[in-house]
Amino acid sequence: MKVPFKYWVEYVALRAVGGFLNILPYRVALFLAWCLARVAFHVVRFRRKETLRRIQQVFGDEMTARRAKQIAWVSLRNTAFNAVEMFRAARIDQKWVDQHIPGFKDKIPSVHELIDRYQGVVLTVPHMGNWDLAGWACCRYGVQMFSVATHQRNGLINDWMNRQRQHGMTVLERGRGTMLQILRRLHTGGVLAILPDVRVPTPDLSVPFLGGTANVGRGMAMFAISAKVPIVPAIFRREGWARHTFVQLPTIYPDPEKPKEEEAERITKLVMSQVDAAIRETPEQWFWYNKRWILFPVKKS
Repeated sequence: MKVPFKYWVEYVALRAVGGFLNILPYRVALFLAWCLARVAFHVVRFRRKETLRRIQQVFGDEMTARRAKQIAWVSLRNTAFNAVEMFRAARIDQKWVDQHIPGFKDKIPSVHELIDRYQGVVLTVPHMGNWDLAGWACCRYGVQMFSVATHQRNGLINDWMNRQRQHGMTVLERGRGTMLQILRRLHTGGVLAILPDVRVPTPDLSVPFLGGTANVGRGMAMFAISAKVPIVPAIFRREGWARHTFVQLPTIYPDPEKPKEEEAERITKLVMSQVDAAIRETPEQWFWYNKRWILFPVKKS
């Protein structure tokens, strides 16, 4: 299939930026990203009005305009920093993990214990801090992680992003046979990484979230139920510029005695309530700029 010229331009620009950022020292690259984020936020005002509206919608009158602006700024800045780390994924080794995610290695043994006991685990990581670090960091400590991704419009960029993520995990593209691949991996020591705070376009499960109702997929719970493996909810937070915190939340175990649909709803609501609490605790850590705003109502057919 012929690739449109526009896609080639986007891809070449992306690789050029990535190559330049890889030449720079890590903190210098972060400083450049900080400068670009400042321009985007204060000059271009990239999606700023909509983002502030979302923050105000969630927190209501308790949120001052000044605090909302600070949350929106840090969220955008963190996104720019995440991009730097995505470009430099090949350079994230165990030494980097130990230096920038202190305490992470002390929490990995409990994950290995769950994998050994159940042959697999579902790891849920919402869009907080740098969520991609879950794959890279876990891989450096011997965890076989994989995830499912939807193919992006620009196939060149889609393939590049998958290659970057595959420095820490295997990426399966959504399609025919994906379900069987997931179950097979969950039965052979694999860890499925899922972003739970994603709005699905067609009606699925309606759950309370951030003061509204979110339409989210039940796949996360159904995979755990079908494979008979636990769900480990976790949070990444960025502290300052280059330091990260990994927070492992209470493990959720599917009840094999309960009907699958009932259990899927219970698990999904429990995971989303944990994400809700984490966002309210440190709202600047969440990605408020997602084009598919999770509280948008589902379009009726």
